Amino acid sequence: MRRGKLGIAFVSAVAILLAFGVGTGLAGGQPTDGASGTTTTDTASALVQLKGAPLATDEKTRPAKGKKIDFSSNTVKSYRAQLSALRNDFKQWLRQNAPNAKVTSEFDVALNAVAVELNGTSLDTIRSAPQVESVEYQYLYRPLAHEDPDLGLIDAWEAWQLAPAGALRAGEGVKIAIIDTGIDVRHPCFSDAGYPESNAPDNLVNGGTNDKVVYAETFYNKLKKSGFGTADEDGHGTHVAGTAACNAHTPAWIDDPSNGPVDIPYDPSGVAPGAMLGNFNVFPGTLESSRSEDILNALQRAYELGFDVVNMSLGGGSNGVRDLLSQAVDRFDRAGMVSAIAAGNSGPGDGTVESPGFAERAIAAGASTVGHFVGAPVTTADGGRYGAASGDFATVAADLTAPLEVVTQGTTNSVTGLSTACSGLTPGSLAGTIALISRGTCTFSTKIRNAQLAGALAVLVVNNVAGDPTAMASDGTPSQPTVPAYMVGLQDGLSLKAKDGVLTTIQAGLEYFRTANDNIMAGFSSRGPTDVQFRVKPDVVAPGVNVLSSQPAWACTQTSPSCWAFFSGTSMATPHVAGSAAVVIDQHGDWSSSDVRSAIVNTAVRGVLKDSATGKIIVDNPNVVGAGLENLYNAVQAKVSLDPVSVSFGGVPSGSGQSRSGEIIVKNLTGATATFTFSIEDPFAGGASYTVSPTSVTLAAGATTTIRVTVDVPRGFGQRDDWAWLKVSTGGAEVAHAALYTRTK
Repeated sequence: MRRGKLGIAFVSAVAILLAFGVGTGLAGGQPTDGASGTTTTDTASALVQLKGAPLATDEKTRPAKGKKIDFSSNTVKSYRAQLSALRNDFKQWLRQNAPNAKVTSEFDVALNAVAVELNGTSLDTIRSAPQVESVEYQYLYRPLAHEDPDLGLIDAWEAWQLAPAGALRAGEGVKIAIIDTGIDVRHPCFSDAGYPESNAPDNLVNGGTNDKVVYAETFYNKLKKSGFGTADEDGHGTHVAGTAACNAHTPAWIDDPSNGPVDIPYDPSGVAPGAMLGNFNVFPGTLESSRSEDILNALQRAYELGFDVVNMSLGGGSNGVRDLLSQAVDRFDRAGMVSAIAAGNSGPGDGTVESPGFAERAIAAGASTVGHFVGAPVTTADGGRYGAASGDFATVAADLTAPLEVVTQGTTNSVTGLSTACSGLTPGSLAGTIALISRGTCTFSTKIRNAQLAGALAVLVVNNVAGDPTAMASDGTPSQPTVPAYMVGLQDGLSLKAKDGVLTTIQAGLEYFRTANDNIMAGFSSRGPTDVQFRVKPDVVAPGVNVLSSQPAWACTQTSPSCWAFFSGTSMATPHVAGSAAVVIDQHGDWSSSDVRSAIVNTAVRGVLKDSATGKIIVDNPNVVGAGLENLYNAVQAKVSLDPVSVSFGGVPSGSGQSRSGEIIVKNLTGATATFTFSIEDPFAGGASYTVSPTSVTLAAGATTTIRVTVDVPRGFGQRDDWAWLKVSTGGAEVAHAALYTRTK
């Protein structure tokens, strides 16, 4: 999701492709928008939950596990009519008691509810209606700002080899709903050649539908008569859709208006290249936010149309345990539709996962790096070669060669050992050189300006955290620096630091760079636990930094509709999860939504994700990395399903000596009778202790049982986060793991 706008979480690879915010440049690294000061509710409208269960939970109409609601059955039709009559009673009550209030949407699948335009009516007035169960203001949500490297990191190619229709058609027959800013169907990623004819009308003119993108509709009731179409006028939705299901091996290049297209040395594919897509546009035109009502309408329509997976690279405020959108997500999952949702871009602080990503049954995705970017080549006379990311600042129009000046004046950064250049440098001290300085302490504009005033011809800023260089943003103040300025990665910067005085060349034009900076947790990726019941979130991590994917044709200067860009954010991680769900469903059509969720989460790879500040392996903190880095090859071969995918014992008073227990439903997915053993891996000595009972079960194919996990908090134990891992094995091999989490308070 982009940070701050529910934040479409991204940074564009090329400045012309950046839709929002501060981070233009050739190497995405941080999401573009800050979340501070963002309005989270629309006090002019409300969601009103009515008395009576919706279709998904009513005893007569809820589907059996692994099935979906049968809208053609007489029982469902009869109960829908009852719910409709109840809504009509409520509308009649409004006409008599609150005539200014108007119902704008009605829901009956996951929620028995209506959306109301208040027009000055108070919530207390609405709450007094006899049909009303609860009422809340509507929340605002925003898009969270391939050899594919990212597909290689999640072992997608290996999983494709098991696809029934062949590797390049993985996900065939599965439908993914993209609830976002739209999809430009003209992009070659979404060519429908070879797809079965759908009943969707072809509409290529406005980026509508074809036999690959089989549905398109706009959801924005506040401006219902505005004439907004389904076309993507932002770029976020097209990028997300490409990551989820771009056709296999689609040629790509990056648009460079100054020097011509930059060739990408591989042809990208989506995670589920054979899947079909739906364009559920909740951010039409250039609108930057959407209400709960619009997203609920999109979710209900997607379910009614038979979509199997929904991708929501968006997020926003919540109403805690009463958050209706999160409740709806959980109920749609129980009714058979898998939801992949961005965790948010408000990290690295604890408790920053946003709604609806904190829904219990959502697969909330955190973001990690893909080690590649497009940047300017930097060479040294002794044979060194590096990549540098541009951003809001000037770039060289022709190759620039000058001695490298390693700057150590004034305050130095503790990581790089280089000057931060935040205060005035000695006049003339950098004359005729390319200055090498450090990121940190002050704005990029300030440090580059100071280097220019000291005589530098150009500036290379060394990143002070692990990973690839990021696009540097201007602070927007007057008197911006005018010399060319770029960022280089930390390791490259430390190498350049040893080359003081060596002739260095910054080359004009751009190139693709593949680096070793994979699997680093994004600093912006939101962390758990949730503020609702201290749930473990994110559930899993997927590539979300410097993800290359499709863009609308208007975003490039070339005449071809094949337009591409690098974006960063949990928005970009989420479609990796959604595409993975489609591939799993393609290969296991009889698995329930909870089976699919468990296959993705509980087979993730632990011990590979690294800290963004230090570059060192994170010791499996589930509130940072969830169950680990998703692995699609593991997921399609899952042997067991766990529901829930993790257990939180909530907040336990420190020193209380309390015990708490939780249950996990275990299902045998092997297709034959199998024995599963359960054990606990506890990384903390002397902390809370965890047990599981029973420690072994034998299950027939498809059979389920329930196990119990228990935490004991000793007396005198202090306040902290404490976790352990439930490990599931069969045949002597570990086949799944689940996080067990306790917060002592």
